[in-house]
Amino acid sequence: MVRGVPLLPDVSLGRDSGTIPGRMVASSFRNIALIAHVDHGKTTLVDALLRTTGVFAAHERPDERVMDSNDQERERGITILAKAASVEWKGVRINIVDTPGHADFGGEVERALALVDGVLLLVDAAEGPKPQTRYVLQKALALDLPAVVVINKVDRPDARPAAVVDEVYQLFFDLDAGEHHIEFPIVSAIARQGLAIAGIGVPDAAGDLSPLLDTILETIPSSTGDPDAPLQALVSSLDASDYLGRMAIGRVIQGTMKSGSQIAVCHGREDEAPIKKRLTALMGFEGLQRIDVAERTAGDLFIVAGIPEVEIGDTLADPINPVALDRLSVDEPVLRMTFGVNTSPLAGKEGKFLTSRQIRDRLEKEILGNVSIKLGETSSPEVIEVAGRGELQLAVLIESMRREGFELQVSRPEVVVREIDGKRQEPVEEAVIDVPDEYIGTVTQTLAPRKGQVLDMAPGDTGRTIITATAPARGLLGFRSLMMTATRGTAMVHQRHIGWMPLVGDLPHRQGGAMISDRSGETTGFALDNLQKRGTLFLGPGAPVYEGMIIGESSRPQDLPANPAKPKQLTNIRSAAADDAIKLTPPKILTLELAIEWIGDDELVEVTPKSIRVRKRHRTESDRKQAAKKADL
Repeated sequence: MVRGVPLLPDVSLGRDSGTIPGRMVASSFRNIALIAHVDHGKTTLVDALLRTTGVFAAHERPDERVMDSNDQERERGITILAKAASVEWKGVRINIVDTPGHADFGGEVERALALVDGVLLLVDAAEGPKPQTRYVLQKALALDLPAVVVINKVDRPDARPAAVVDEVYQLFFDLDAGEHHIEFPIVSAIARQGLAIAGIGVPDAAGDLSPLLDTILETIPSSTGDPDAPLQALVSSLDASDYLGRMAIGRVIQGTMKSGSQIAVCHGREDEAPIKKRLTALMGFEGLQRIDVAERTAGDLFIVAGIPEVEIGDTLADPINPVALDRLSVDEPVLRMTFGVNTSPLAGKEGKFLTSRQIRDRLEKEILGNVSIKLGETSSPEVIEVAGRGELQLAVLIESMRREGFELQVSRPEVVVREIDGKRQEPVEEAVIDVPDEYIGTVTQTLAPRKGQVLDMAPGDTGRTIITATAPARGLLGFRSLMMTATRGTAMVHQRHIGWMPLVGDLPHRQGGAMISDRSGETTGFALDNLQKRGTLFLGPGAPVYEGMIIGESSRPQDLPANPAKPKQLTNIRSAAADDAIKLTPPKILTLELAIEWIGDDELVEVTPKSIRVRKRHRTESDRKQAAKKADL
């Protein structure tokens, strides 16, 4: 099965920047983006639209959430990359962009909106508008994009579509939407079953998505532009093919792009003249596939090959009269961490790519198509600084690398500090926490030492409260995992970057110190039975360990050297009563995200294709003491 095509990196663009006035011609296609809060049904609705419009043949049985083609997307149940598909309805081609709903990938939403002419705003019929709903709608309104509001999951037993529509109207009012925005059409849908009805109600079981598709054609304006004007096409993403080489993906702003024609690549830098190139391959989207096309006209999406020098933000222009568009603006990263060569004694036993050159090449390949990731140098040639927009975004990158066969070690994320008006400032985030009422005190008590400030408390669903708070990004590192543990998995936490504030000084981290192995070997049940009384273990018996590897969290704040490989002395004579059976508590298994959040500044996460381990930067106790003395000087 052909999967959804990753479309765009983390960029945003003013809709009218750099355009050339001329004859505006309505096109026979529409460009729309699906925007919504996490898990409100965007990807499921795309699946249903593809089925309704006949993209899949009768004998095909596509997977659910076919657009989520990335393994991590399927496992995490979220969309990470914005992807494009194309359907045809009543002779009109509709280009659909499925966007992420998670705040860490908000840049994917922003740059997708720059390439469309309208949005489908999905809202759960029971949950109503949520934090990310507000965020994505605010972006769409800023670009003056018309919206079709889809109330999804109206078949839920707890659905309350009429009340949710009122909440959506209130959200538009809160965001100071213009009158033309507030007069949006409403469609009720059951995306999983491919059913829709205009207005508020429950679709008939014998229906389909025709009412939604008709509403799209009536509401979303056709792309306009002058197909006879000099060519201007914006490159917003890069991809690669073993056969075609580097490929540029974007939208034609003005003019017509033709296969085999000559174009000028404008980098937008005054010291660089445009490069003349010939388009060896021109493609468009059809269903979930990329197909060869003869031309792409103003407003349409394109994929071109044969330009190895092209970069994100470049303009593909008329070779005789090359005029560059304004380059894409990129939201700056707020978190950074280091990626380095795995230097543990267990290095090289599980991975294929081990060297700093291989790691650097992989990261440089990543930033070609993901401009929200930034690379920086460190004091060591074997360690690279990587900056991004959130913990989840960086964790997804690390997980992708380990699945590809890389071994590496990474540090704990730290915030990017800026100097604004002569003062050092750090990023501030807004957290919206949806928790059962009995955990309100837990949330406020956890936020207080992290310099968090509660802004609002509002009733949510029955027995739940929505708490809105702000805090330094440093204070919210690991906050989501802590809330999930404290509330027995019942909390929902959503964070987004909202600005900068003066540095607030030291903030609390974890409570216990590290339980550190003082030698190499394999863990024994006898040793772990004694150590589990002194903290929480991360390993079970029979696991390989080395000196400096962290095997658990101590119940005291100080680090605790230990021997987890100590065997039971079989020569000792014991009574039957004293020789009790060993009973080990199941260890706490650290996932990649948990490990990154848990470690301290002097610790690292060792990542291999099969293992996640935590360790001290300096493996021996003497080296750690020397490093501590240097830090105190």
